[in-house]
Amino acid sequence: MSVVSRSARSRLVFPLDYPTLEDARAAAECVRGHVGMVKVGLELFVRYGSASLELADVADADLFLDLKLHDIPATVASAVANVVRCATSRLRLLTVHASGGEAMLRAAVDAAQDTVSIVAVTVLTSLDASDLRSMGVDVTPAAQVERLASLAHDAGARHFVCSPAEAAALRALLGSDAVLITPGVRPATAEAGDQKRVTTPADAIRAGADRLVVGRPIRTAPDPAAAADAIVAEIAEALGEVDS
Repeated sequence: MSVVSRSARSRLVFPLDYPTLEDARAAAECVRGHVGMVKVGLELFVRYGSASLELADVADADLFLDLKLHDIPATVASAVANVVRCATSRLRLLTVHASGGEAMLRAAVDAAQDTVSIVAVTVLTSLDASDLRSMGVDVTPAAQVERLASLAHDAGARHFVCSPAEAAALRALLGSDAVLITPGVRPATAEAGDQKRVTTPADAIRAGADRLVVGRPIRTAPDPAAAADAIVAEIAEALGEVDS
């Protein structure tokens, strides 16, 4: 595999959203060498703890721990510190909710000790304007994303989760040092599922996304490795890279 394709592959994140460690391990083996990062979320981590972090070794990929921490600053700081203590060398990213406020975000960044990058989750891609209104947020998802991302940036975070629809605006707002991670990415032929603000891999990259989280289109494909390779090829094309 060429340097160009490795570069594109590093941008693809595959979420290991499976009910058991055995299922997740089988999936990690299937995509080994085909994705740059695997994501472990609450479902696996709550059930299996640090054993779930070893799946990154199985996939030979970097690790994204998606816990979406949201609590008082002291509690979040302690949780982040505990993650740092039990982390494998592959752990790169850990999520917290930006809506937890500046003090919580700053506590998380400080507790990470440069060992892991804190990722601020802005507005979940399962939410739209009507969902926000029902929670008392009377602005558009795009406006709320910018508000929360600015808050997190001021608190020291440099990695952000947003939908592809907000990537271009956040890139303009936060500058080149921001790392934008976009779930809600679906190839044109895939169904949106429970995501409400979605786009294709190529469009997300062109909008300024750095990493793309793609789950169902890989997980449910007859050949998950081939599905991942097709997405990597689309990323490389959008980046203007040519494999050799």
